[in-house]
Amino acid sequence: MNARIGWQNLRTSEFLDNGNYMLITGTDFKDGEIDYSNIHYVKKNRFDQDKKIQISNGSILITKDGTLGKVAYVAELPMPATLNAGVFNVRIKNENEVDDKYLFHYLKAPFLLKFSSGQSTGGTIKHLNQNVLVKFPVPLPALAEQNKIAKFLTNFDKLITLQQRQLDLYKKLEKGLLQKLFPKEGEKVPEVRFAEFHDDWERYKLGDFGNVSMNKRIFKDQTLDKGIPFYKIGTFGSKPDSYISPKLFAEYKKRYPYPQKGDILISASGSIGRAIEYTGKDEYFQDSNIVWLNHSANLENLFLKQFYKIVNWNGVEGSTIKRLYNKTILNTEIILPTTKEQLKVGNFFDKLDKNVVLRQNKIKNLEILKKYLLQKLFI
Repeated sequence: MNARIGWQNLRTSEFLDNGNYMLITGTDFKDGEIDYSNIHYVKKNRFDQDKKIQISNGSILITKDGTLGKVAYVAELPMPATLNAGVFNVRIKNENEVDDKYLFHYLKAPFLLKFSSGQSTGGTIKHLNQNVLVKFPVPLPALAEQNKIAKFLTNFDKLITLQQRQLDLYKKLEKGLLQKLFPKEGEKVPEVRFAEFHDDWERYKLGDFGNVSMNKRIFKDQTLDKGIPFYKIGTFGSKPDSYISPKLFAEYKKRYPYPQKGDILISASGSIGRAIEYTGKDEYFQDSNIVWLNHSANLENLFLKQFYKIVNWNGVEGSTIKRLYNKTILNTEIILPTTKEQLKVGNFFDKLDKNVVLRQNKIKNLEILKKYLLQKLFI
């Protein structure tokens, strides 16, 4: 194969919003394809200047800067197109020996970046060099076997894409239903409602139901490499990277505030208001950055979790680092139905949430399986 880099001296003033000659950039790559929805254009004289960076259906494009090694296969090209700087146009020298989709899948696998790292003299790789790319060895079985491998991986990618689109639809559905099943500003009832409920919703402040609680502060010298998971704001909702001893956990859980199973934990810094239901596991949470509303039985947790998704926190302070203070939480208005209707709404969205998680896990498992298959399908 050979590779040519896109325009090196193209000025931003030459980027056009419409035209007859497309300019492809690395930001137009999406899921191994070209997203033509936000494309830029160039004039004909620029397009004609370099035929080696004119692309066609079947071209394989690779980013050399920014997010290194992103790969896209060009298909359904609606008009003539050329490349901007930072993107390689990879061409196959002999189409009778190499299947273009096979090469695309091999370049998209982790092998290229691993090879590039091995060629580096040290430090983080900031650019994918052309001389490294053309030296990159590609194992080539017989053309018929290349065809089969490429077809299998293409179908596998389509399966992942289908699952991702279904996940996106579920998220879009949930977002739309949140707008329908909660009253709009100034309204006393939602636009869509379960048939058995008729009473107006009533306005309160979160502080009417309780107070903000948090775990006891954990200092750095109290953390360990194993033990009870200790979640900080950076690991909230993901995998912990710090732990505390079971003894300290038992002592602090007994002596200081600790969430009940079902309480909704929220982030008070970073990604403000991110809500996660506490499942009852032995875990500890960073004070002031992760808090919960310790409230009365008049407020249902599953309903509160959904409310946190749509609330606009007033008075969030800080410029670079945002912070949600206790007073802001307690002064935040909430409009509530009866506890029975809260439960109905909360359980409805809880089922949707679980469906979303199920699909996210399915996609994650498919991606793990694909990674395994790549190691087995290629030498």
